[in-house]
Amino acid sequence: MARVNLDGNPISMQAICMIGGGGFIGSHLCEKLMAETNHKAVVVDVSSDKINHLLDMSLPWAHRIEFHQMNIKTDSRLETLIKASDLTINLAAICTPADYNTRPLDTIFSNFIDAIPVIKYCTENKKRLIHFSTCEVYGKTIGSFLPEEYRKDPKYFMLKEDVSPCIFGPVEKQRWSYACAKQMTDRLIYAEHAENGLKYTIVRPYNWIGPRMDFIPGVDGPSDGVPRVLACFSNSLLRGEPLKLVDGGESKRTFLYIKDAIDAVVLMIDNPERANGYIFNVGNPDNEVSVKQLAELMMKAYSKVASVPASSLSTLKVSSEDFYGKGYDDSDRRIPDMTIITRQLAWKPKTPLDELLDVTLQYQHQTYSRSIQRELSKPSN
Repeated sequence: MARVNLDGNPISMQAICMIGGGGFIGSHLCEKLMAETNHKAVVVDVSSDKINHLLDMSLPWAHRIEFHQMNIKTDSRLETLIKASDLTINLAAICTPADYNTRPLDTIFSNFIDAIPVIKYCTENKKRLIHFSTCEVYGKTIGSFLPEEYRKDPKYFMLKEDVSPCIFGPVEKQRWSYACAKQMTDRLIYAEHAENGLKYTIVRPYNWIGPRMDFIPGVDGPSDGVPRVLACFSNSLLRGEPLKLVDGGESKRTFLYIKDAIDAVVLMIDNPERANGYIFNVGNPDNEVSVKQLAELMMKAYSKVASVPASSLSTLKVSSEDFYGKGYDDSDRRIPDMTIITRQLAWKPKTPLDELLDVTLQYQHQTYSRSIQRELSKPSN
């Protein structure tokens, strides 16, 4: 039976150039596209590790997925691949908070300079672009500047795609290098749309989590690296170390299951008339917790997954400067307004936080626990 879009029209096959498609989001999107659509995925990345399970030539979709190993900074093949595709999805980014302080130049180049040719090729060849931005472009919420008595009201922390201002810390707070670079890319895309007719959709993810989301230091990433919060906590749980709460873990975040997020992205792919020219928050306002609460929930879930006593798991308060280095700054709360995506794409998140943490921690334990135990059993020098 032919698939139809939200307006009841048949969905035609598209060739999708997926830049950065070998990562966390790209791997889940490729799985969905191969299993449930007839679209073709042309994946561009420096590594295929997270999609190797999809590239076996004996699989029924082998003719619909191809991988091109390349660094888009230096490879002239990129324009050819964009030109030959119907749609480009740009997922390429440095998006690990620890890097914003320690590698601000790489962060700015990755998230702004490297995106410029992609946008240019889409505009010149009249190709549609779905670009992945971030909820960090909003910077600090208005609520974080208000007196304490106002801070319990969610409306001061609600972020709206077409209304909320973008407020960043001072230049010496290099943590905002990522957000500023992403914002400039958003503005460039909008300018290309306004002046040259670029057909675009911008996606602003709010902490998408699930299997394959990030590296574990010393196992499938640098031993001195600092991944994002869920992988940081997972790493500590796997090693039997305290979960580090930066500045006490008072900041609040919302978390969205990757499978729910991918459903939203496929709706954008399949409904261009409803998605073109829009910026979409993609998050789950019902899954809001403080980082401290997240740690407590993860310890509870992991004690079940790994069959370890909850009393053996603990937290430790650390300062942001000790954890991330000088120049770190943060917003205390970010809540996505869901009005636009609900109206345009009839999408709503489904998975509650406890369920997605169970699934993710089961994956983390099954994937990493043996490697970490082998590492911990090695004699120290």
